[in-house]
Amino acid sequence: MKEFVVEEEYAGLRLDKAIALKYTDLSRTNIQRLIEEDKIFINDKKAKASYKVELGDKIQVEEIEAKEISLKPQDIPLDIIYEDNDIIVVNKQKGLVVHPANGNPDGTLVNAIMNICKDSLSGIGGEIRPGIVHRLDKDTSGLIIIAKNDKAHIHLSEQIKNHEVKKTYIALVRGNVKENEATINMPIGRSTKDRKKMAVSKNGKNAITHFKVIKRYENYTLLEIKIETGRTHQIRVHMSSIGYPVVGDAVYSNGKNPFGVIGQMLHAKKLAFKHPITNEELNLEAPLPEYFEEVLNRL
Repeated sequence: MKEFVVEEEYAGLRLDKAIALKYTDLSRTNIQRLIEEDKIFINDKKAKASYKVELGDKIQVEEIEAKEISLKPQDIPLDIIYEDNDIIVVNKQKGLVVHPANGNPDGTLVNAIMNICKDSLSGIGGEIRPGIVHRLDKDTSGLIIIAKNDKAHIHLSEQIKNHEVKKTYIALVRGNVKENEATINMPIGRSTKDRKKMAVSKNGKNAITHFKVIKRYENYTLLEIKIETGRTHQIRVHMSSIGYPVVGDAVYSNGKNPFGVIGQMLHAKKLAFKHPITNEELNLEAPLPEYFEEVLNRL
């Protein structure tokens, strides 16, 4: 964590400019990204790039030290659900990180895709995230779209921004959900207690989750979940916040894991969207992972 108190020479400047002047190793683009990811705080409150700093303000910048990552193709087995000249849709296995980052320099979905596509991925996501239009958590399995070219990437990003990509998840949660179906409409932001976690917060970003009961078991409920927004850990945070945490979630379920599964029992089962080039309606589906079916059979 970098921290400083605003002195007279910085007073009146936009927050991102003040930080860039104070820390020359951080670019304005990087600073704005950190602000969007709720990693910069002013007087212990979430920051906005346009804020003009005042004398005496306490600025905190939470930043993971950058390490050089050498992106290379790797032969990692993938379950490809759909592929053409413009996109690939993969049924990502649980435990597979989407793109390289500190702590996961390789062995990711991007490394695997590079081995298949060679030089035909969209460059919009940058050197570390080529082709990546949206993400799934490491331990969430299911459907994810990768763009092979910039045109496809742009059109898919527009669909996601306009909530036109319909995502349907299956989750096993702890507890007997009373409502047959309901909507959770609560904003989500960075937790003030643990900045590695997300939480329901009145100062967070709009987040909407719809769920419907598929089946009730003793002390557990199988849900179909659809999200309108794509906040970090959205389903896991929302379900935990109303008292029904996702089974196996080590972060938001108080560590209770009676089935001994590694990672949350959350699967991105369906994707519906328009092909970014042909405009064809695509409705894709990925079956539940074997371990998920085994737990349901036990129940």
